[in-house]
Amino acid sequence: MYTFFDYYGNRVRLSFTDHPFSAHPGHVWIICRYHGQWLLTDHPRRGLEFPGGKVEKGETPEQAAIREVKEETGGLIRSLTYIGQYQVEPDMVKNIYFAEIAAMVKQPSYLETNGPVLLPTLPENIRTDKRFSFIMKDEVLPRALEEIKRRSLSCHERL
Repeated sequence: MYTFFDYYGNRVRLSFTDHPFSAHPGHVWIICRYHGQWLLTDHPRRGLEFPGGKVEKGETPEQAAIREVKEETGGLIRSLTYIGQYQVEPDMVKNIYFAEIAAMVKQPSYLETNGPVLLPTLPENIRTDKRFSFIMKDEVLPRALEEIKRRSLSCHERL
């Protein structure tokens, strides 16, 4: 388990074990790949980030992940893998998933986002790059990418 502080100074606990903080998390965050590129969404206030959001009443976290990716990027998921979970204290818990995207479908609206952004690589200076959301600037992303690589989940281009 990893413990650190996020961009705003909140204590975060991150684990790559099976649902260590909640069997029913309220949020999901999905690290997406499409044809060897990273698929992100452009949030008008926060900036570039991987898709994610709240689990709605009556849906599983997996269903929420599939819905959020489609709503925010138009991506249709080929495979979805649970990676881990993190807790932003005191009570927000997110499941982290890795998704391989099968296809992109243009949406009439991308709801609260400006739609999909494909990047061949993630910048090394992501923590200081003003284009990126605060969600991308703590230890969750690099640790999750290490875990994805460790599990050999992505057969595309190096992570």
